[in-house]
Amino acid sequence: MEPDVPLPQTLLSHPSYLKVFVPDYTRELLLELRDCVSNGSLGCPVRLTVGPVTLPSNFQKVLTCTGAPWPCRLLLPSPPWDRWLQVTAESLVGPLGTVAFSAVAALTACRPRSVTIQPLLQSSQNQSFNASSGLLSPSPDHQDLGRSGRVDRSPFCLTNYPVTREDMDVVSVHFQPLDRVSVRVCSDTPSVMRLRLNTGMDSGGSLTISLRANKTEMRNETVVVACVNAASPFLGFNTSLNCTTAFFQGYPLSLSAWSRRANLIIPYPETDNWYLSLQLMCPENAEDCEQAVVHVETTLYLVPCLNDCGPYGQCLLLRRHSYLYASCSCKAGWRGWSCTDNSTAQTVAQQRAATLLLTLSNLMFLAPIAVSVRRFFLVEASVYAYTMFFSTFYHACDQPGEAVLCILSYDTLQYCDFLGSGAAIWVTILCMARLKTVLKYVLFLLGTLVIAMSLQLDRRGMWNMLGPCLFAFVIMASMWAYRCGHRRQCYPTSWQRWAFYLLPGVSMASVGIAIYTSMMTSDNYYYTHSIWHILLAGSAALLLPPPDQPAEPWACSQKFPCHYQICKNDREELYAVT
Repeated sequence: MEPDVPLPQTLLSHPSYLKVFVPDYTRELLLELRDCVSNGSLGCPVRLTVGPVTLPSNFQKVLTCTGAPWPCRLLLPSPPWDRWLQVTAESLVGPLGTVAFSAVAALTACRPRSVTIQPLLQSSQNQSFNASSGLLSPSPDHQDLGRSGRVDRSPFCLTNYPVTREDMDVVSVHFQPLDRVSVRVCSDTPSVMRLRLNTGMDSGGSLTISLRANKTEMRNETVVVACVNAASPFLGFNTSLNCTTAFFQGYPLSLSAWSRRANLIIPYPETDNWYLSLQLMCPENAEDCEQAVVHVETTLYLVPCLNDCGPYGQCLLLRRHSYLYASCSCKAGWRGWSCTDNSTAQTVAQQRAATLLLTLSNLMFLAPIAVSVRRFFLVEASVYAYTMFFSTFYHACDQPGEAVLCILSYDTLQYCDFLGSGAAIWVTILCMARLKTVLKYVLFLLGTLVIAMSLQLDRRGMWNMLGPCLFAFVIMASMWAYRCGHRRQCYPTSWQRWAFYLLPGVSMASVGIAIYTSMMTSDNYYYTHSIWHILLAGSAALLLPPPDQPAEPWACSQKFPCHYQICKNDREELYAVT
């Protein structure tokens, strides 16, 4: 559809699909059906649907024309700029009826007034700005409304302030007026700023807008009204203050002598050009605003997370297919967009108790360390000590709020904790297999390297621990089966070993694995994970085998060429020279 050019249409059983291009600086769009005839009679049983069909219904306008001999019209104030607008015409007379009409689209242009910025550009040639193409507004005499669009010859309808876009980081953008910090707001025309959020990567953050009026310029009878809209700015401050455009309900803001600051946060703004419109109003007497001018300072940012999620949250960047968005992962019962809702939050005492549970429960690893040292399993003792150390400080660093202690970076502590847990399980099962010393230590090293590699690939993968543990269990079962067949009796041979060590150890390990895999949630994490620490360390202390070769009561530790021997009695802890 070309502006002001009638387009004849005949509707049968299928609807007609039309489109009209809406250029920049269009004040309003008027759609009109003329000369409508249905089966030779007057009337216009036609339903017009304006807007794309893929968006929600509130992004569409529907006009039903039935039985009206006069022209059927739909007026759209501030339609979306610089895009095609879809129009669907459907017949309401049934499959056998015909409807003929002429569709006309009339566009009313707006005369923008651009702020002069040439002096600033000449003085800032050495500065680097990421200004998009088309940043500057066309001159007031330039209008692109096709061949026959109407241009409003009245005084300027808006003052356009060019804005620079500076990409700070992923989903992090800073907008700033190109030639000044503050925006001049008056009563005759709205001051409009365009925020370009149409790159396709900007909808995953939060748009934050902060306004502050000059204290000396704000009087009791003046009010600065602002609207934030997508696709097109709100220009009808003189007739309404609802910030509603053709297809978008905007966000209102206001500044007064009693409230000179206003803030707005829009989470996940849609991909489009956003507009900030400001105008000075005098509700009691319009004449008071004729000569009044207020300068408003603007702070415009697109941030991934508000306030970096505060002390009780962590900002996470998530990618699904081609979509990138950020969100806060709250802890300690805090909720909200930026983890500021404390309705279900834990107290400081509860946070400290949770930290003590998760850290002090690792002291249970002192039991397998003592058993390993007692039985001369020094490598196993070193692995348990490594696990206890990094698990303690990882959970001390993993806590939100007040009770936090990080001796290294969070990522490093987490990696070392996961590596120590996997290696502790690996060496415990291999130690139970009673392999030859050289083979056992080779498998210790190879298994630890494989676990380290798998953690680097996927730190929270289920097979990082399950795979090496199953492989070690197969080795242990094979060695025990070999010994059973070779000795022709059950291995281990002692029933006390089964009753007081193996069965309790296996039971503790099974309960710990069940709690870790199926019962642990974010709400009960503090005590279920602490129980997991206790059961894992306790099972390791019970499952460690006795030493390979028990020493005799009188064992000579060193022989000298002069036939003297230094011997130690393990029972009496006395030394004798023979």
